[in-house]
Amino acid sequence: MSAEILIIDDNPDIRNIIRDLITESGYKTRVAANYNQALTEIDKKLPDVAIIDVKLDKGDNDGIELLSHIKKKNKDIPVIIISGHANIEMAIKSLKNGAFEFIEKPFDQERLMNFVNRAVENFNLRNQNKELETKLFHSFELIGNSQNIVKIKEQIEKLSNSDSRVFIIGPTGSGKELVARKIHKLSKRNKSPFVVLNGALLDVKKYELELFGEEKIDGSISYGSLEKATGGTLLIDEISDIPLETQSKILRVLTDQKFKRINGTHDVKVNVRIICTSSKNIINEIKIGNFHEDLFYRLNVFQINIDPLSKRVEDIPLLVDYFSSKISNSYNLKNLNINSDNTYLINYNWPGNVRELRNLIERIAILANNNSDKTIAIIKESIKQGDTEIYSESNFSVPLKEARENFEKDYLTTQLKKFGGNVSKTAKFVGMERSALHRKLKDLGVKDLN
Repeated sequence: MSAEILIIDDNPDIRNIIRDLITESGYKTRVAANYNQALTEIDKKLPDVAIIDVKLDKGDNDGIELLSHIKKKNKDIPVIIISGHANIEMAIKSLKNGAFEFIEKPFDQERLMNFVNRAVENFNLRNQNKELETKLFHSFELIGNSQNIVKIKEQIEKLSNSDSRVFIIGPTGSGKELVARKIHKLSKRNKSPFVVLNGALLDVKKYELELFGEEKIDGSISYGSLEKATGGTLLIDEISDIPLETQSKILRVLTDQKFKRINGTHDVKVNVRIICTSSKNIINEIKIGNFHEDLFYRLNVFQINIDPLSKRVEDIPLLVDYFSSKISNSYNLKNLNINSDNTYLINYNWPGNVRELRNLIERIAILANNNSDKTIAIIKESIKQGDTEIYSESNFSVPLKEARENFEKDYLTTQLKKFGGNVSKTAKFVGMERSALHRKLKDLGVKDLN
């Protein structure tokens, strides 16, 4: 499918020259001759690439304002800024505001087309990556044998025959959206839409527009997430970031099972299952006045808590193997050879949780080419290995007995983590009797991990 370029310039000669150049190169074009036309074209349909003159009919910085308008809608769209009154300050300002390139008038036609071709390639690459990411994410399974993951799988199964609201709590990157999608997939609503509204990413002024939609003066309707999800599931991600005023209106919707669009006069009935997530301590948010207690109890009919990856270390080898297989298949690569029992992976704290681990595996897939030395180097660099090194230089500055004790302590702690604190499984793996391992752990001062 050919890319579409939006050309915004108040000079008809310049506008036509650019349009003819781009059309001859096989791209589709749209044009706008002034600021208002440009707004209409942008709001009607976002282009793949935009070429914008800085000075239009309303002021000296019209183009910069339009650049910001596009970036608010989709930050990935490349925008090429052109100007006949260029200076270094203007160029810097446009690039700081997210412009892909800046070019002065009169411009070299070949140079402009090089910019356009690069911009189209950039946009297509970003889209391909997003599609791959979406494809990967939607096909992911909930992987793990830890008590926490086993319990969550059981909870999801129980919720399959229910229409209850669900509140999912867990740190960033732990898989809250994945759990929500699994609930939807197993529910009787699975043939209807699954819509995600991310409270953390929205402009403060747009929460209600995104939720409720709008009836415009020209009679057209902009549908909000509540209507888009009709018959299906609405996931309100990071709901604790939504302003209190909007929280009150959500509470009213849950109470009345209806709402009005912005500028609307008629009630719209609600038929949607609501799932919410938060990475914050929601009880604390209530105490400090950031979240309505009544709304929490309305939404928290069924609560699912996801532990951070650092608390379910026994899942790490399973996740490494799973992501290695999944990502290598998606990229048409040979099977990745990553030691899933790698000490560096087991001992790392994983502040980004499962998402961070998945990203690391993808980075290894792209960069290491199944070279074990490169794999270890990437792991060390990615997880700041200095924080988790077992064979640290300090071991060489102590007597042999102390160095041996340090090694044994680190080694046994790692194995315990790997087996979820299960002493019997750890003893079997390290080749010790269970009672002997208990005595050794006590002597080394290693506390029970359960």
